[in-house]
Amino acid sequence: MAQNNNEVAKVAINDIGTEEDFIKAVDSTIKNFDDGDLVEGTVVKIDHDEVLLDIGYKTEGVIPSRELSIKKDVDPDEVVKVGDTVEALVVTKEDKEGRLILSKKRAQYERAWGDIEKIKEADGVVEGTVIEAVKGGLIVDIGLRGFLPASLVEMRRVRDLSPYIGQKIEAKILELDKNRNNVVLSRRQYLEETQSEVRETFLSQLKKGQIREGVVSSIVNFGAFVDLGGVDGLIHVSELSWKHIDHPSEVVKVGDKVTVEVLDVDLDRERISLSLKATQEDPWQRFARTHVPGQIVKGKVTKIVQFGVFISVEDGIEGLVHISELANRHVENPETVVKPGETVFVKVIDVDLDRRRISLSLKQANDSVDPASEDFDPALYGMPAEYDEEGNYKYPEGFDPNTNEWLAGYEKQREEWESQYAAAHDLWEEHKEFVAKELEHAEESAAADGQGAKEEKVEEVSNYSSESTSNGTLADSDQLAALRDQLLGE
Repeated sequence: MAQNNNEVAKVAINDIGTEEDFIKAVDSTIKNFDDGDLVEGTVVKIDHDEVLLDIGYKTEGVIPSRELSIKKDVDPDEVVKVGDTVEALVVTKEDKEGRLILSKKRAQYERAWGDIEKIKEADGVVEGTVIEAVKGGLIVDIGLRGFLPASLVEMRRVRDLSPYIGQKIEAKILELDKNRNNVVLSRRQYLEETQSEVRETFLSQLKKGQIREGVVSSIVNFGAFVDLGGVDGLIHVSELSWKHIDHPSEVVKVGDKVTVEVLDVDLDRERISLSLKATQEDPWQRFARTHVPGQIVKGKVTKIVQFGVFISVEDGIEGLVHISELANRHVENPETVVKPGETVFVKVIDVDLDRRRISLSLKQANDSVDPASEDFDPALYGMPAEYDEEGNYKYPEGFDPNTNEWLAGYEKQREEWESQYAAAHDLWEEHKEFVAKELEHAEESAAADGQGAKEEKVEEVSNYSSESTSNGTLADSDQLAALRDQLLGE
């Protein structure tokens, strides 16, 4: 029987030494740190309320979601990804549950303070993203939460701060107090320093009467500021529109591109006065250009006074129907003829552009059309018409009066002409319906005014009807008869 070998073959060599030496060797592989130290690790897991960070310690560190960013209520997945290398500050080496608690935002805070202190000493500029609009100003992420007062956001006071959220801005550091965790910034100071030379050059080149393009940068109660390219000018509320407005927001909004005229440049006070309405056609001039005496227009009753009725014929333009032009009878009370807010058809009697006054007639408009007639003159209802020196109608470009046909290649002119004709025809049809109703209620209206019924004489009053004006109207053109029939589907 073979003799047993009591010696066990060695499978490893103990090159460490004693058990105590082994424990020391293991401990040497674990990082040693204290509360408040900055450590670096790798993200190994992300949960909805915390992130696990491997920093080479015996256990993984935990970064609660509230300690991930200086922003509030952030999603951990939006801040870090698995595998990211992250710097964190040791908050608690071992809490009640034995966990290592870390903070990414406090590490960022500590690192940022050192950088910001150096920038402050050098009178430099910080750059950050606006993350919140709070009472009195903005919170800017510059590695820590910097406060930018509303009065220091622009060269002037800004009331609506919400458009700045998410924007990257540059600012100067006004106050820095680590003990109170207080950082106050000024973007206005930065703008003043960087734009002073540019502004001076720009202002010297800006002249009264120039037309400039710009973008509305902010809106205040008394007007709107326009960025002309690094320098802002003011459009006073009175220069925003030809019509009366209660607030600038009725006309423009922040971000709108506008064309303005320079009204004045004050070099001493560095102020620019602008006008938006000066670059737009005066609606009164446009009305005078597109409407002639004798034309029928539709309007709305805006005000009734003792001597007549005011009619809104276009946005911001009112004309007067004198009480004598309301009906074919003596009118004591205008409200027996029309009511506030009612839509009516009136004839333009006169346009006084200098005094900005329009004389209208409801009576003549009613007398100008027979509800039963098919005699239609589009020129009386707003369709542009030109005549030669002999009073003959000038046909639209591309229309052959000999064949009553449009020539090839003039499709656009034909489409425009037919659109104008159709619009005028629709207005004529509406007018006839209106006059028919007026005739139905004529007796009732007269009775309400304390008078007996009077016979309405429609045909004999009009000076602008197609029958009484045999020359110079579209209604009496034999050459266009076929075209009118085609448009009307006859």
